[in-house]
Amino acid sequence: MRKEYRKVKKAANMKFEKNKRLAGARYEEIAAQYLSEEGYLILNRNYRNRYGEIDIVAKKEAVYIIVEVKYRGSCRCGDALEAVDKRKQRRICRTAMHYYREHGYGMDTPCRFDVIGIYEDGSISHIEDAFEFQW
Repeated sequence: MRKEYRKVKKAANMKFEKNKRLAGARYEEIAAQYLSEEGYLILNRNYRNRYGEIDIVAKKEAVYIIVEVKYRGSCRCGDALEAVDKRKQRRICRTAMHYYREHGYGMDTPCRFDVIGIYEDGSISHIEDAFEFQW
C-alpha cells in the first residue's frame, strides 16, 4: 500500500506571469525552494531527454525523488494534481528510467514519484509517492 498525504504551505511573494514558459520556471523555482526547506537535496531541474522532461530530481536520505510540478490559477480546468494523468505518468517514468541509466543508478536504487501542486492563492500541495512506476 502506498503512503499518500498532503502538505499544504503558502508560498511567499508569488507573482503570476502571463508567459507560460516563464510562469512554469517560476513555479518550479518555488517548488524547488519548498523542497529545499523540507530537507531535500535538489540534484537536477528541467532534465530532458527524448522521452520527456522531469521538472525536479531531488534526494532525501537514500531515496531519489522525481517531482512533477503543476500550477492552476483556477479550478475550472481541474485540480493541479489531477493533471498528472496515466499518460503523463508513463512519460515521467520512462524519462526517469533513462535518467537513472545516464547517471549510473541501478534499478535497485530507491525512487519515488511526487507531485507538487501550486495554486493561485499561493498554497502548495505536496503528494509524496503520488504514483508508482509504470511502463
